Amino acid sequence: MKMKKKVSIPEAPLGSTGKPIPLVGFGTAQFPFGAATEVVKESVVHAIEVGYRHFDTAAIYQSEQPLGEAIAEALRLGPIKSRNELFITSKLWLGHAHRQLVLPALQTSLKNLGLEYIDLYLIHFPGSLKPGTGFPFNKEDIVPLDYEAVWEAMEECQNLGLTKSIGVSNFACKKLERLLATAKIPPAVNQVSPIILINYMYFKFN
Repeated sequence: MKMKKKVSIPEAPLGSTGKPIPLVGFGTAQFPFGAATEVVKESVVHAIEVGYRHFDTAAIYQSEQPLGEAIAEALRLGPIKSRNELFITSKLWLGHAHRQLVLPALQTSLKNLGLEYIDLYLIHFPGSLKPGTGFPFNKEDIVPLDYEAVWEAMEECQNLGLTKSIGVSNFACKKLERLLATAKIPPAVNQVSPIILINYMYFKFN
């Protein structure tokens, strides 16, 4: 049997969690979202076999469930012995960027993934939509983001141990400054998403 060549991925410390973040992650978004879940599952299993340990998903990608199934399959097959060998990132969608919806959104993501915690939970974009709005959306669905309230809910998720770290995605400097003005736990990461999604969001929010 031909052995798969394993990749070696550098790591860096992430905040005070003590668990390093692999600097190269394996994304699970496909477009249209949710169009090829079996492909996502198979790809992730293969990626784990060749050495990837950081996997990125999001509620809006509809890839959390196949990612969770792939993790379970990898544990069964043996390329990893423990879920703790992996670093899992997911993201809060804008339709759930409301104080009372953040924790339930993360709990749904954990259920989809079949995990007790994730390593990093991000606000997907510095904006908010009417509760429950999906993708794509219209300008009339956009509502102001309550930075302080939503970040307090993110901090609660970390304090409960449902995510080891919290952060943001696609935040410009001024928006980061606004969040940091009231944050008790500073964002561990500011992730930048693929250019297509950024362009779409910029068009809608400006």
